[in-house]
Amino acid sequence: MRRRTPTAGLALALFAAVTATLAAPAPAGAAPAPVSAAPALAAAAPDISVTNVQAHLTQLNSIATSNGGNRRAGSAGHTASVSYVKAKLQAAGYTVSEQVCTTCTYRSNNLIAEWPQGPADQVVMFGAHLDSVSAGPGINDNGSGSATLLENALVLAQQNPSMTKRVRFAWWTDEEQGLNGSEFYVNSLSATQKGYIKGYYNFDMVASTNGGYFINRLTSTTAAPLKAYWDSLNLQPEENVEGQGRSDDYSFQQAGIPTSGYAAGASARKTTAQAAKWGGTANSAYDSCYHRSCDTTSNISATVLNRSADGVAYAIWQLAVGGGTPTNDFSVAVSPTSGSVARGGSTTATVSTATTSGSAQTVSLSATGAPSGVTVSFSPSSVTSGGSATMTVAASATAATGTFTITVTGTGSVTRSAGYTLTVTGTGGCSGGQLIANSSFESGSTPWTATSGVITNSSSQAARTGSYKAWLDGYGSTHTDTLSQSVSIPAGCAGYTLSFWLHIDTAETTTSVAYDKLTVQVGSTTLATYSNLDKASGYTQRSFNLAAYAGQTVTLKWTGVEDASLQTSFVVDDVTLQVG
Repeated sequence: MRRRTPTAGLALALFAAVTATLAAPAPAGAAPAPVSAAPALAAAAPDISVTNVQAHLTQLNSIATSNGGNRRAGSAGHTASVSYVKAKLQAAGYTVSEQVCTTCTYRSNNLIAEWPQGPADQVVMFGAHLDSVSAGPGINDNGSGSATLLENALVLAQQNPSMTKRVRFAWWTDEEQGLNGSEFYVNSLSATQKGYIKGYYNFDMVASTNGGYFINRLTSTTAAPLKAYWDSLNLQPEENVEGQGRSDDYSFQQAGIPTSGYAAGASARKTTAQAAKWGGTANSAYDSCYHRSCDTTSNISATVLNRSADGVAYAIWQLAVGGGTPTNDFSVAVSPTSGSVARGGSTTATVSTATTSGSAQTVSLSATGAPSGVTVSFSPSSVTSGGSATMTVAASATAATGTFTITVTGTGSVTRSAGYTLTVTGTGGCSGGQLIANSSFESGSTPWTATSGVITNSSSQAARTGSYKAWLDGYGSTHTDTLSQSVSIPAGCAGYTLSFWLHIDTAETTTSVAYDKLTVQVGSTTLATYSNLDKASGYTQRSFNLAAYAGQTVTLKWTGVEDASLQTSFVVDDVTLQVG
């Protein structure tokens, strides 16, 4: 999970994984949720020994103690951790490889292990980061996820069941410096290899002592087996809001690979409602030793760890082990998620599908909710799941104006859908409006596309309004951040004003050299470039006329590039594109 803290004027990037599953001690008088008996639905899956998982954690703690107190990427502690996990996997019969991450902040290795059974083009992948921060041994963050996957891998090898899919495990490096190890791995894959991965599951901090039960993308098809196991224990899991975009699942998500995972929470505080439901202490951090030296084997909830480890086993057996036929399923997504069209014009979007379980199937595409005078067509009109189609939205000269929700539906053995927001404007007289969706970033990242951690509510830089803003750079080291959104600009309006508020904070002392720069673009055209020389104590509004782009769908993009020393933070908030 990413966290930035300025120290002596220098903004450092700190990342900590938050993909954890939680079980906290119950309050006095409360009956704890059942843990001893495996649920009936998981009868086919093995019971993972939490004692064995804890033994791996003890080894990782000893490795840190013998190597300066931590297992930071690129350190002797991390190298020894990789060697420990690798030796166990090789002895169990896995195909094991180390991948040198040449773009990581600390040159170090990812560890990839594949069980050599099942079809090679049908892969279910389970990952956890193996590095810690330099402040401590990182036993919950993220020895817990790493040890959970290691013991599951060993049990799978020991039982050696027939496989319907290939299972691949990964232990990532350099997560704490910005998800660098997993990003390097995903970028090394060809499009075909990415297509083989039917789902990626991430496990990061799965034993927090005051935690909660969180699942990434809780309502997605990919999350279904993880949720089914915890539902069987009546744990009532919640969406992993704290961890969104802050652990290694984000690298896969950005590549279009379906993702999910367990999480137990990090520095965020447990609510009163969560404490009533799960036990533990309200208004206290899920993990009070997050990124601290006290993150040792004493900083582990055995109950949460046990439930997480057994949930992983259940997912593996449901998704990849023989004895049952996986349900054929798929997902549908539309990009961008909104668009604008003037009467007499048209706009396009891409409809993407993915096989989330079972085998690929034919998916027929259709749309509902279009207003009078608007037609929606697809080319092609049906795809094999994993493929994509172009959606064209055309408005007649008499089309109804306003904003409408169009539902795009894929029909195969099941029905899946996605929403698209359409704004229809008139010609010869503009209906006007503000075109930027989620302009103040308060609704998360959608429909923005941004580098990991850019959209944030960190208190280290204040938002102009609300709690969230886009914070580019601010690391004090060589780094590039981007922020973008695709916008359809209607024709026939009198004014087209792009406006945003920008705060520039820097540790640079020069008054003449632009070391760090922020470039603002529309498509390939640069509107403006700002630098450390433009620093100011507060936000300054920047405005541009985009009339030249009327009738086009364009991408607005901010790119922050920082050199090797002395931080500069470019903080953007309240972005609007007003037409009228």
